[in-house]
Amino acid sequence: MDLPVQIVPPTTPHTHTVVFLHGRGDHAQDFLSSLHHSRDSRNRTLLESFPSFRWVFPQARMRPCAAFPGQQMTQWFDIWNTADFSEQEDLQAVGLRESVTGLRAVLEREAAILGGRWELLVLAGISQGAATSVHTLLNLNLDLSPSTAQTGTRRLGAFLGFSCRMPFPGRSLADTRKALDLDDAPDHDEVLRNTPILLEHCVDDPIVLVGGGRNLRDTLQKFGAQVAWREYPQGAIGLTRRPG
Repeated sequence: MDLPVQIVPPTTPHTHTVVFLHGRGDHAQDFLSSLHHSRDSRNRTLLESFPSFRWVFPQARMRPCAAFPGQQMTQWFDIWNTADFSEQEDLQAVGLRESVTGLRAVLEREAAILGGRWELLVLAGISQGAATSVHTLLNLNLDLSPSTAQTGTRRLGAFLGFSCRMPFPGRSLADTRKALDLDDAPDHDEVLRNTPILLEHCVDDPIVLVGGGRNLRDTLQKFGAQVAWREYPQGAIGLTRRPG
């Protein structure tokens, strides 16, 4: 299934693309709009700081909530219990499988616009969008462009995860991939090992506890990834996301 996307084109010649996933219960347009309110120390928005970047915001579809019959919400995958993500954990695999398949198609299209240069493509997400992005990163098969074929390096420009966790934690890389059971999952760790990863988490996050972020960090490092970790004592209030 094709995922709808909101796109903000670059204002200077295009050099990079960021594919940024919103959180559970949010919408791509609202998430995009919220980035106009976040400013750096020089009072610039992200869009102003990186004028040559194309920004792509995929939209999660409305999915039924199994724990609350009759209710639906925008979510990349369903969750039975936000207080204990391990409860009826297999429920998450259905939506994750579909969302990861759709996101890989989005990334392939964006890489083609960049001339096949995957190393100019950044994958990012917050909360459930970041958790979905993690499984997307783990399940990427990249075709090298002529410009990168000589080095033979398969990688993205970066992976950014905010207030994130690992669905199906405590497994090997192979078994984590098997949780989604995608036919064309890679059989190597090259993309994960070569892609720089930044994870950030607030210690006061009441939904995705910082322990989940630390576990994700440790898991990705165990899988061979280069992970930069940043945690902050407070700051979770006002994050553009919902539970999960």
